[in-house]
Amino acid sequence: MAMNLRLRDDQTEALKRRAEQEGTSMHAILLKAVDDYLARTAQEAIVRQTAKEQAAKWGELMDRLK
Repeated sequence: MAMNLRLRDDQTEALKRRAEQEGTSMHAILLKAVDDYLARTAQEAIVRQTAKEQAAKWGELMDRLK
């Protein structure tokens, strides 16, 4: 799927410099950034869901231990 991404001028320049430093393309850096974001937020969602489940499972015991 093609899409347009509008960056500020300073972001474009910083991205261009980084791509040159790393010997890669701006496109490759942006793809990696998206992949990293998706992986990180997926893990955070799993942790939140697990915390909810454990709080429900052990909530009564935790209340008694207060």
